Amino acid sequence: MNKAQLKKIKNTILKKETLVFDKLNKSQKTQLFKFNESYKDFLNQSKTEKKAALQIVQMAKAEGFVDIETLLTKQSKQANKVYKIFQGRCVALAVLGKEPLLSGANIIASHIDSPRLDLKQNPIYEDLSMGLMKTHYYGGIRKYHWLALPLALHGTIITSDNKPIDITIGEDPDDPVFTVTDLLPHLAGKTQANKKISEVFQGEKLNLLSGSIPLGEEKEKDRIKLHLLNLLFEKYGVTEEDFISAEIEAVPASKARDIGFDRSLIGSYGQDDRICVYTSLMALLDRHDKYRQRTSIALFFDKEEIGSEGSSGAKSNFLEDLISDLLYINGQDTDNRTLRKTLINSSCLSADVNAAMDPDYKDVHEALNAAKLGFGICMTKFTGVAGKSGSNDATAEFVGKIRQIFNENKIVWQTGELGKIDQGGGGTVAKFLAKFGMNVLDCGPAILSMHSPFEISSKADVYMTYLGYKAFYEKNNS
Repeated sequence: MNKAQLKKIKNTILKKETLVFDKLNKSQKTQLFKFNESYKDFLNQSKTEKKAALQIVQMAKAEGFVDIETLLTKQSKQANKVYKIFQGRCVALAVLGKEPLLSGANIIASHIDSPRLDLKQNPIYEDLSMGLMKTHYYGGIRKYHWLALPLALHGTIITSDNKPIDITIGEDPDDPVFTVTDLLPHLAGKTQANKKISEVFQGEKLNLLSGSIPLGEEKEKDRIKLHLLNLLFEKYGVTEEDFISAEIEAVPASKARDIGFDRSLIGSYGQDDRICVYTSLMALLDRHDKYRQRTSIALFFDKEEIGSEGSSGAKSNFLEDLISDLLYINGQDTDNRTLRKTLINSSCLSADVNAAMDPDYKDVHEALNAAKLGFGICMTKFTGVAGKSGSNDATAEFVGKIRQIFNENKIVWQTGELGKIDQGGGGTVAKFLAKFGMNVLDCGPAILSMHSPFEISSKADVYMTYLGYKAFYEKNNS
């Protein structure tokens, strides 16, 4: 066998790994960087699930999408582009196709919540003449990541007369910020050296430093706390009791930033999973006139980071309610059988991130099946832990279909697992959608430093994920 024959065999049978930047021409690279500038803006405006939902709706309305509720109550003319928002934190967009919805829809589902610190219901207290606020962390965090970090507050307080007060403190350059203090290394030796990380960094010690000026004479009790509450009352009209009916989140106060001399990477809070939120949103909004044969839906769930629980998570009835509404406004049957068959006949990409292999922590990955930064959108056949427990595990047929769509549309893709067997694992919304009988595949970019306050993505992967989602909407016909 000569070299030419051997080369032909290799080119025919061996799988090729492709760095995205090796496949793009100059014009495509320009588009890639332009797309990522808009993505960074979206991250900066969407630091909580409610603000992400608001951004999604505003962008959809600008493209002619109408609230489905106006169609249900006959307050608007028939429309083929609709949105549905629930509790201000869970959103769906739909472009209605020419085919009956019973034949199924193309669905991309992501989540708009991210790990953070939530204020407790009785948060403000005083200790050592410092004002502090108690928090309860949300989602899977490494607690030490949140120490000595500038934090901003976002949220809503419902007053005693049922009035909502929205607050954002720490995002404007002139705003104050908040922080969780850390122990200096000079004193950390005996206190922390021989303890487990879970013992050293305790959830009850993630308290926000919030002030130090007293109000009143020295004999007054809790003068610092009183001063903080008085400042809030003067500016927002809220009292201490109002925090019982409040949802206030502490998130990193920093903006999304380019990383590296070549600006090829993005560092930001909340890229898990708003990287998939933005790319799937833009895939639907961009040239949505093409998605008219088969109905296309973008789902944006809340509560994924705590198991997709609650009324706004993927375990809820939000999707079923949406499909019922879509059937109704199209004049189709809304009985239980039609609803079930519509869902069974649908196809879904569970849009979530995977873990990129880190050069400094290769040992937690199995190299042959690990995703890498810069190698395109990642197909994840299964997630879960250990023996695929808690996983969807997509069928070979559906993986093959998505692979074909990506190849035919020149989408740079890779595959990945979430670490070595028995090393760890994780979950997505995939299994909660698969319960309806539809085909579901986890599919999204890989990132570094997942669940940290400064997650890292490749601009190449962001752009390729957008193109991959767009190809799925346009080309998946069954």
